[in-house]
Amino acid sequence: MASFPDCVNENDLDKAKFVGELLVPVAPFDQKSGREAWTVAFAPNGSYFAWSQGHRIVRLIPWNKCLKSFSLSAGEEGTNPTSPRHLSRQNSDGGVTIPLADEPREHTIDCGDVVWGLAFGSSVPEKQSRCVNIEWHRFKFGQDQLLLATGLNNGRIKIWDVYSGKLLLNLMDHTDVVRDLTFAPDGSLMLVSASRDKTLRVWDLKDDGNMVKVLRGHQNWVHCCSFSPDSSILCSVGAGKAVFIWNMDKYTLIRKLEGHHNDVVSCEFSPDGALLATASYDTRVIVWDHHKGTILLELGHLFPPPSPIFAGGANDRWVRSVSFCPDGRHIASITDDRFVRFWSIEERAPQAIASLSNGLCCAFSAEGSVLAAGTRDGSVHFWEAPRSIASLQHMCRMALRRVLTTQQVEALAIPTPLQDYLTYKVV
Repeated sequence: MASFPDCVNENDLDKAKFVGELLVPVAPFDQKSGREAWTVAFAPNGSYFAWSQGHRIVRLIPWNKCLKSFSLSAGEEGTNPTSPRHLSRQNSDGGVTIPLADEPREHTIDCGDVVWGLAFGSSVPEKQSRCVNIEWHRFKFGQDQLLLATGLNNGRIKIWDVYSGKLLLNLMDHTDVVRDLTFAPDGSLMLVSASRDKTLRVWDLKDDGNMVKVLRGHQNWVHCCSFSPDSSILCSVGAGKAVFIWNMDKYTLIRKLEGHHNDVVSCEFSPDGALLATASYDTRVIVWDHHKGTILLELGHLFPPPSPIFAGGANDRWVRSVSFCPDGRHIASITDDRFVRFWSIEERAPQAIASLSNGLCCAFSAEGSVLAAGTRDGSVHFWEAPRSIASLQHMCRMALRRVLTTQQVEALAIPTPLQDYLTYKVV
């Protein structure tokens, strides 16, 4: 068994450039809790990086500070016009507007229990709550509010103000571990939590954290959930072979995607919402057209590919995490064979690799130039992502697919080759 196909020489693959790492303090905290970094996350505006470093602790670090400590130029990441130095914020209790300092503050948060899930939520762009009597609410979020949600081992979800480190809400309804969290990208501050109690729960933070809906359908643990870029669709995966696609306007199940042979543990949509990547213990990452439920691309991590019987059992090539790069052209995966792989959606072999032992999770920075990966010892490692100039064709395709589904593209009176390109059938 090999980690790469016969046509690929591992020594010929590009090695991703190592940027730096964040290590866990040597001094022990609570020995009853683990050290694993189960989740890493970047703020939508690129201002902060957060990770669960084990021992109930979450670290919030200004991303520009990380870049400077890694001796990287902060020019590309720091030119984001929504960078915090360009913003002023309103206190969560409706207080006066306070100008932000040039350097956001670093915070160390003790969440009181093992942290499994993390998610940043932003109220930019501004979108009204679905609740009618919003003027009676305890919290009046400003237009540039930035929140951090933490999912805990005891089933609770704690909501924190990123700028102050203050605890805002304590959401209690799950009966088991909250494994993953995701905010709607539209600024509505709608939060979805995935739990080992076999449910997903939808919370409206602009309605003081009111639970809006319980999504049922999983027969076992739910490992991961992810919103589409337009917030209309949710994907959820768990201890089962199916990938669940939900309509978040009606809170109904649209379809189940069948194709994996083992538990599916990670999922993420492409930036244009046209593609969905899922990672499984069956040693594969599958790229789907979720609108039609078809498989467009399979990225293997074990060769020759295992039979469904073997893929459904124990092996040392479990894929732990998958992440879509904001450029829409690259994917990263973390596996148990001690490799980080950077893929192009146009190729079936990795574009670059990096060594990583005991990796658990990964996420691209807001601008897509850096990949962060968390490990079992609570540390985080960073690599430069592959860089290339996107073609005008690809940029136009992404712009079009942000507003059109696959079925709508197929209904256009355009040549078949162009239709295939727009629906990613030629990847």
